[in-house]
Amino acid sequence: MPLLSARRTRREFLRTTAAAVVAPYVLTSTALGAAGRPPASERIGIGCIGIGVMGQGHVRHCLELPEAQIVAVCDVDRWRREHAKAAVEARYAEQRPGGQFRGCEAYNDLRDLLACHDVDAVLIATGDRWHALATSLAVQAGKDVYCEKPISLTVREARAMVEVVQRYGRVFQGGLQQRSSGEFIKACDLVRAGAIGKVRVVYVNHPGTVGNVGLPAEPVPDGLDWDLWLGPAPWHPYNSRFHPYGQPSHVVPWHFCRDFGGGNLTSNAVHAFDVVQWGLGMDEGGPVEITPPEPGEVPVLTYRYASGVLLQVVGVRIDPQRLLVPEEFVPATPIQNFGALFVGERGWIHVGRGGYLKGFPQEVLEALPGWQGRRPPARGHHQNWLDCIRTRGRPVCDVSVGCQSTIVSHLGCIAHWTGRTLKWDPVKELFVGDDEANRWLDRPKREPWRI
Repeated sequence: MPLLSARRTRREFLRTTAAAVVAPYVLTSTALGAAGRPPASERIGIGCIGIGVMGQGHVRHCLELPEAQIVAVCDVDRWRREHAKAAVEARYAEQRPGGQFRGCEAYNDLRDLLACHDVDAVLIATGDRWHALATSLAVQAGKDVYCEKPISLTVREARAMVEVVQRYGRVFQGGLQQRSSGEFIKACDLVRAGAIGKVRVVYVNHPGTVGNVGLPAEPVPDGLDWDLWLGPAPWHPYNSRFHPYGQPSHVVPWHFCRDFGGGNLTSNAVHAFDVVQWGLGMDEGGPVEITPPEPGEVPVLTYRYASGVLLQVVGVRIDPQRLLVPEEFVPATPIQNFGALFVGERGWIHVGRGGYLKGFPQEVLEALPGWQGRRPPARGHHQNWLDCIRTRGRPVCDVSVGCQSTIVSHLGCIAHWTGRTLKWDPVKELFVGDDEANRWLDRPKREPWRI
């Protein structure tokens, strides 16, 4: 039998040869699929890139998806990739009659994983500095992509991702998973349907960005490819605060450094910004003015939309001495992490994770009779991605949606870094009359990395 060609995948080989299998050959139940699990030839081969806290969570989740099979993992940290490989193979071994499985490759360099023909799609959970570049390399290699939030390190990177994903016709799901959560779907449907009237202000949590950081050099741990960890980011000597080798203890330990992230606004508030964009019907637009906190003037980071709606990043609670507290809203009530409080002319809606959905007056939550039957929640964010890979449909948080919501977080960072009110043109994606601010729209990349 001839060798498989470079263009012929294992999956294609299995499909074309299955009909030729005759006695005495026997296909196992695992190969054929059992208990609702499709046969191996029909599963979507997943490659997981970045195995930190979030990456480990994605691995665990994907292992429970019957339509998918993790065929490769990648991390520049040897301990993490080896443990991920072992976890994957142990889980799949449990599903085999003999209790053994060997079929997950482990890579140090994502380019080697992307060259693997068994990988149909990749899940990118690296640091922000790698998101745009990894996505670009993946789609050019013919892979569909799930990318963690924020989808980029800069505004220009976000726009470049939209262009490259669309050019190569790949399916992209952004890791703003609240788009697949029932309470958020209902809240945003209600706000857009006018249940609380014209929206005046939206409050969200997680303020704050970061600045330049220099840490002393420490010996690079054996098993860590530090140069590849940095990738396109500016050179920094290794320090364990950026990356503790081995088992990760923090979700984004490096986000206190501006070269690697934007702090709270990009790591956390981006989830809330996505809800606001969604609820305001601004998936193709954005704010027109951003004002950083100014003592005696604007107490918190404030965005203004062309409609006059204000988006304010207040922290844990609304300070009644500085901000408007809506009717019947108790100021001691925490603003939901990653959620939003929409305040309108006729009431308010407060939404958060775990099914949290409150409103005033109570009847605003019943403003869409029969809503559940008209708009059922998706079966889950990863499942929505897999479904769209099969149908070539548009995921609930496709690249253009993820781009716009991520840009909102970047605009807040730039307002902080320049220290002044900025006028933003959401169509041209430029700051109006401010060359200094526009220089923050992108950052130079370390050789040889380019998008």
